[in-house]
Amino acid sequence: MGRALLSVGWLATFGFIATGIIGYGVQEPSEVGVHLLVGLITSLLLLFSHSWILFYLIGTGKAIKTTVAEHGLEDELIQRTREFKSRSYPWLMLATGLAMATFILGGGVATKVVANWVHHSLFYATLLVQIRTLWVEQQVITENDRLISDIDRRVAS
Repeated sequence: MGRALLSVGWLATFGFIATGIIGYGVQEPSEVGVHLLVGLITSLLLLFSHSWILFYLIGTGKAIKTTVAEHGLEDELIQRTREFKSRSYPWLMLATGLAMATFILGGGVATKVVANWVHHSLFYATLLVQIRTLWVEQQVITENDRLISDIDRRVAS
């Protein structure tokens, strides 16, 4: 499940890059429609991916906590799930917040209320944070999967 969500996150990242390329190609106000549509779809995919990874970590953490209690395993296993969340949540929240700000302030650029440089700066900041967030998510999901496998082995024996 986690790997599928990461794939959606990478798809959103590539869509975000495509949105930027389309945006830089806009010459007339009438051409902004495709940029807006691709940006909306990309932003929604990005939000979907990060939100569900957050819920995935919450859900697996709860399952691990229950299994540890039921089988008398060491509490350190629960602490590891908390560490996964504390490592990934700040990045998840930053990436989603920047993506929303980029999309919303893009509307301000279209209506000439916000300067282009603000939207462009947010685009690059969001792209960098998004890539870093996916890297952190990859590490955390891999470690979370290993922990689940370890717990499954302990419970089976």
